[in-house]
Amino acid sequence: MNTQIWHAHVITKTLAVAGCTALVLAVTGTTAGAEGHDTARETLAAGDGWASYGTGTTGGAAADAAHVHTVTDWAGFKAALTADGSAPKIIKVKGTIDAVSEGCDSLAAPGYDFDAYLAKYSPEAWGLDTDLSAEPDDSPEGLRRASAASQDQTIKANIPANTTIIGIGRDAGFKGASLQIKGVDNVIVRNLTFESPVDCFPQWDPTDGAKGNWNSEYDTAVVYGSSHVWLDHNTFTDGSHPDSAAPTYFGMLYQQHDGELDIVRGANHVTASWNVFTEHDKTILIGNSDSESTAAGDRGKLKVTFHHNLFSNLVERAPRVRFGQVDSYNNHFVANSDYVYSFGIGKESQLVAEHNAFTLPAGISAAKVLKRWNISPLTAADNYVNGKPTDLIAVHNAEIPAETLESGAGWTPTLRTKVDPTKKVPAIVDRGAGAGRIC
Repeated sequence: MNTQIWHAHVITKTLAVAGCTALVLAVTGTTAGAEGHDTARETLAAGDGWASYGTGTTGGAAADAAHVHTVTDWAGFKAALTADGSAPKIIKVKGTIDAVSEGCDSLAAPGYDFDAYLAKYSPEAWGLDTDLSAEPDDSPEGLRRASAASQDQTIKANIPANTTIIGIGRDAGFKGASLQIKGVDNVIVRNLTFESPVDCFPQWDPTDGAKGNWNSEYDTAVVYGSSHVWLDHNTFTDGSHPDSAAPTYFGMLYQQHDGELDIVRGANHVTASWNVFTEHDKTILIGNSDSESTAAGDRGKLKVTFHHNLFSNLVERAPRVRFGQVDSYNNHFVANSDYVYSFGIGKESQLVAEHNAFTLPAGISAAKVLKRWNISPLTAADNYVNGKPTDLIAVHNAEIPAETLESGAGWTPTLRTKVDPTKKVPAIVDRGAGAGRIC
């Protein structure tokens, strides 16, 4: 086990004995969990990131007793979401809720057969020049599409406005679910462990790259055209289905995961604090396209704050940014040998990355922390790599001169609460981030 993660595990387990309240008070300085205080009615503090801008984020804090639900299964959770319209509501989650408890086979369309799919669309039989979009409904691809539509209908849950979803205790969460925070305002999601949804029916695209590729759907959480969203003290993980255990077909990884968190299509004013993002490939996407049709709705939006999150054993996109003014401070990034990059600098992005700590293994250069996809200036000050102050832009430009980055994002974040000394960030974040830290 990675030494840093083992150390964090020991600290977490030790402090958990003292109870959630003591840990939250020690780490966040809030009154969460104090006697007589209902954490489910907590609201985002003033000045705590972009989600505090303007009207702020209160979720379902104003819900009356009739609009407080406790759920223990997927059907009950979806029913609670649809009850009461957009009236303020609180949904308390107990235990782990599995959105696909009956397994992938229960979602397959009649006649769907994966072996038949492999036989028909292998490169030897089909080639690599034609995609599968024209395949009829009764073909293996058509039956795959129908099966995928069934999964889409089953695992997606639309979150209404003015809602708080909060886990009760240290073991609450979802497995295989995709939360859709779409076209709404004022949502809070806290204290939940999310095991990434597994795409039961990935699509083979022979034309994707030189060798073809498997493409999957279903992000764990999507903030799509929504505003004032606070994601706090959650854990996002691939859990029991890591990519390392996935098979290969046609010489390519049978990819069954998409993102852990996507913030897209004009979403705005989001704060992600004290979360753990771990064991994943393409983790967080802010802005999903460079196309001008998408850009028109993204410019001036996609304002997101990340603080006190643990990004552990990820491959890339922590996050990849297009267009948005993104503030990332006081986060801890722990890499392993699969590491590709953390911050993706995309089209018209305005990233400010300050006071972050990076723990990189031997042989992984600090030059990899930043990845230039487009020429967009960024601010990267007071960041530490393996305990030492490091100018991330300078080291990147020195080692990767063909992808020179420019300094100066053009704006200065003001919506920050306490900024911790960068040297202390690993200990603070590893001890306090993730689900099970609030009760």
